[in-house]
Amino acid sequence: MSTHAGGSALLELRQVTMRFGGVVAVQELDVSITEGQIFGLIGPNGAGKTTVFNIVTGVYQPTSGEVRFAGDVVHGIAPHRVTALGVARTFQNIRLFANMTALENVMVGADARHRTGVPHALFGLPRHRREEREGRAKALELLDFVGIPGVAEETAKNLPYGDQRRLEIARALATDPRLLLLDEPAAGMNPAEKMSMQQLIRTIRDVGRTILLIEHDMGLVMGISDRVAVLDFGRKIAEGEPSAVQNDDKVIEAYLGVAPDAP
Repeated sequence: MSTHAGGSALLELRQVTMRFGGVVAVQELDVSITEGQIFGLIGPNGAGKTTVFNIVTGVYQPTSGEVRFAGDVVHGIAPHRVTALGVARTFQNIRLFANMTALENVMVGADARHRTGVPHALFGLPRHRREEREGRAKALELLDFVGIPGVAEETAKNLPYGDQRRLEIARALATDPRLLLLDEPAAGMNPAEKMSMQQLIRTIRDVGRTILLIEHDMGLVMGISDRVAVLDFGRKIAEGEPSAVQNDDKVIEAYLGVAPDAP
């Protein structure tokens, strides 16, 4: 487990509520994630975990409450502006540009940090050409970093499932985030692939990223997280170090559907 848990708060959700008509997806949620942490967010299906991701990344504006990133209020601003501030994510269902190469997919992420636009590209201005060279070099480095260095020219849809997962992480890292949101990165993987993914997540943290992780594999999330929060029907029912959370009666009941001392 990491010791990278002594910094300042990078992400704060204060009394965040998200309603969809009469449905309360997230209810009065308080979460504080420290810079350098791996923070696990778990709960049964439908607990509100992905809704939290959509709130943090600007896809949803919360019905009430406050979201702060690096001290600044960010709820209500457009997703591309949230990305520019230093927040990136992956998705439960992989969202790659299927007919583009792996390298091109990662370069799309790098484009988020480019300062030149369409006019510069049309006229082939030196600054744009320099950014393109730098973006390509960065993309190649990231493919190597996530463990798939030999797939640069492969079409994304033709990659094995596990490589597609890694490619999506590389694209997110290309935006140079301070906070990386990983939505079930080990879903569908075999045990060996999960162990490798767990190591990659640690390495991402060790190079200076803070990570908010949704994951259903309890062995993975409990083995890698500094802190874990548990949602059930949109409400936080527990938070703490993994060893304490997994022995919490309310958590056991939420996952098993019965009280731990029930006959």
